[in-house]
Amino acid sequence: MEFIHVESVEYLGGYRLRVGFSDGALKDVDLADELWGEVFEPLKDLALFEQARVGAESKTVEWPNGADFAPEFLYGVGGTVE
Repeated sequence: MEFIHVESVEYLGGYRLRVGFSDGALKDVDLADELWGEVFEPLKDLALFEQARVGAESKTVEWPNGADFAPEFLYGVGGTVE
């Protein structure tokens, strides 16, 4: 089984991201209901949330405060872009 990695991320507004994966899938992910807990609560500040980027080492979406989501999680909750 091949591991899925994140190759691109684009901020769409609100708590939504468009995420490109290593298998070629492009998915829109809404994280509004996932921002709870010590690491994720600060992401409710949209100024921080919109700073989402792909980590060079982690190969997933991460933020300057150290928060990140596993690529498999993002893949599972995302809706495929037509």
